[in-house]
Amino acid sequence: MTNFSPLALAGLLLISDVDAFSGLSRPASFASRSRSGALHMSSYPTSHSDVLWTPSIKSGARDEQVGPLDNYCEDLYTVLRRKTRTVECGPIKFGSEHPIVRQTMATTMTADVDASIEQIMRCADKGFDLVRVTVQGKREANACAKIREGLFKKGYDIPLCADMHFQPVIAQLVADAVEKIRINPGNFADGRKDFEEKVYETEDDYIQEREYLFDAMLPLVEKCKSLNRAMRIGTNHGSLSSRVLSFYGDTPRGMVESAIEFADICRSQDYHNFVFSMKASNPLVMVQSYRLLAAEQYRLGWDYPLHLGVTEAGEGEDGRMKSAVGIGTLLADGLGDTIRVSLTEDPEFEYEPCNRLAEIADSRLAKNEDAKKRQEAVKTYVDTRDITSYKRRHGDLPAAKEGDAVDVSGFLHKDGAVIAEVSPEMLSAENSQYLYQQLGCKTAVGMPFKDIATVDSIFMREVPSSDDTAARTALRRLIEVSMGVVVPAEVLEKDPVPNAVALMKLEDALEKNGELPEGAIRLAVTVHGDESDETLAKIKDLNPAMIFLKVSPDLSQLHASRRVFEILKKEGITTGIVHHYQTDTDDSNELALQLGTRIGSLLTDGDGDGVMIEQIGEKKPFSVDFLRTTSFSLLQGCRMRSTKTEFVSCPSCGRTLFDLQETTAKIQEATGHLPGVTVAVMGCIVNGPGEMADADFGYVGTLPGKIDLYYGKEVVRKGIVEDEAVDELIDLIKEYDMWKDKEEETESEEAEEAVAAA
Repeated sequence: MTNFSPLALAGLLLISDVDAFSGLSRPASFASRSRSGALHMSSYPTSHSDVLWTPSIKSGARDEQVGPLDNYCEDLYTVLRRKTRTVECGPIKFGSEHPIVRQTMATTMTADVDASIEQIMRCADKGFDLVRVTVQGKREANACAKIREGLFKKGYDIPLCADMHFQPVIAQLVADAVEKIRINPGNFADGRKDFEEKVYETEDDYIQEREYLFDAMLPLVEKCKSLNRAMRIGTNHGSLSSRVLSFYGDTPRGMVESAIEFADICRSQDYHNFVFSMKASNPLVMVQSYRLLAAEQYRLGWDYPLHLGVTEAGEGEDGRMKSAVGIGTLLADGLGDTIRVSLTEDPEFEYEPCNRLAEIADSRLAKNEDAKKRQEAVKTYVDTRDITSYKRRHGDLPAAKEGDAVDVSGFLHKDGAVIAEVSPEMLSAENSQYLYQQLGCKTAVGMPFKDIATVDSIFMREVPSSDDTAARTALRRLIEVSMGVVVPAEVLEKDPVPNAVALMKLEDALEKNGELPEGAIRLAVTVHGDESDETLAKIKDLNPAMIFLKVSPDLSQLHASRRVFEILKKEGITTGIVHHYQTDTDDSNELALQLGTRIGSLLTDGDGDGVMIEQIGEKKPFSVDFLRTTSFSLLQGCRMRSTKTEFVSCPSCGRTLFDLQETTAKIQEATGHLPGVTVAVMGCIVNGPGEMADADFGYVGTLPGKIDLYYGKEVVRKGIVEDEAVDELIDLIKEYDMWKDKEEETESEEAEEAVAAA
């Protein structure tokens, strides 16, 4: 934070209308950060036909002229930050030679200058490096100048970024007042939101429409260059223009090509002070898009920084988890120079997860001796992942054998398994009914049954004594409903559990030729990632029901895990693999971030068939129920197994037309029991149909107190009074046969009496 002299502050000019922008003066420190272009603007292309556009991807010209796509990061086996140029944004710098920039977005009405200044100051005090504000028109552009001025007066030089949609002329005006402009290629020049499919007979027809893009973008590029303003070319998955959608589809490739077009315009004017972003509410799409853009930059010889974010991530642990999956996956490969965690919460609350993700990323870099040792300790392997597409490795479910007393296929799940750690005391007579509930079971007459979000198996390091009849009965009842009970083999050898799954280290299982302890129905093996290729190949001979992947702490979890999956793929081993994650944290937010970063980074590559969270240490602060729901949230965030309604909710900004946090809570309460259904809650039309690319239903603010409801990208009910809109949304879901009533959680008195008598 900079303290400005009275003389510098005296240079600030209060303005009453937007036309006064041209006379706005700056403190000396701000003025020194502006400069004129090195050459007169007329030295550069003035027509789209004169621009040296990036060669076509569809025709194959790009492959012919610059070669095929290769790596998307600096090194596939060591974590190094991708080398980028430095982009200046007031007093901060983006790029690989600088710390990761933490940023957020104001939620105040930008026109409310005093409230905006106060919130931005709180964000700066919290630790943020940059704050974005929404700019809808001249009123907000004028307010930005006053906000910038007011912040300088109070000694705050935190840079501001103007968030622009639909308004090229306003973007030029506000560039006088802020240090950075964010433009969305999907609607900056092409604001048409009709999603009308266009038909391009040839690629020349598509290319011809670049004329209006160039004409709209050129004045802003010239302005930003002359003032040394930064720019973010921020493509969003859900708001691609109808032009791009028609030619490339709703795809990562379309996102990348849309951004490259706008970058070509910037480059044609020798303007390079910009960054890219490829945001999506779906972490898988987001990760694939950024990787594809990074790969394109490598082969084109570009080095522009990347701004990372999962748009409309939501709130609470789910929002943090989804952000960690997307952002953490990319940071783990050295991609990303600035990040924003978009939560449906006040912006100050975004700092902790944002900062923590940056810290986790920094700790993984090979510049740190410990991290470097762990990465170098991973045995040699060849990474064959295809970053241009997503293909999940579907591990086999345990197969039935003649003579099986129980159905073993339910020990895992085809869309991703959840395994819960359970202790013997949880199975006691007084606790078993509570445990069933914690495991997500339905119960009838005291008997547990699997439901949509019931754990698939349980893991026990110790088992109740065989003479503890009540506990053994509870265990038997779980096994009878196809819930696996995984127990270390050495424990089962001492006290057998009929139809349990015996867990052995891979080396021990090979030494014993897979021989099971008495009563065990199947084998599971633990892999630590330090085994030889030959040892891992022998898993095929054992034919275990499942593999627990618990990477040795001496190895890089990411790279050791990737190696295991590569070897199993090479050997044709399709056994289901469960990520065994151990934690000693007592912070639920930290757990969400760690899971999303460490396990999510593997699941986004399609590597993994489930997760088990084991608490280690004396303290075990989290309940079985919490870890169960957290595990399911991870799987759903990675687009594997849907067990509840998926919510896509924007993080609020100055455009929001209703209380987003309160409304989102109401909608979640009313519709949160609909697995497989996605509901988008959007504060305004900018984050309306476009941003809801993955949603079945949309709840969108259009005017103060008025809501439009969408089915897919089509508005089907307009101008609904806000007080009635949630009920109307429920009615709409019913209309499309995607509604079901909430089930009663309590049993009948008769059932309760039966339980008591059992």
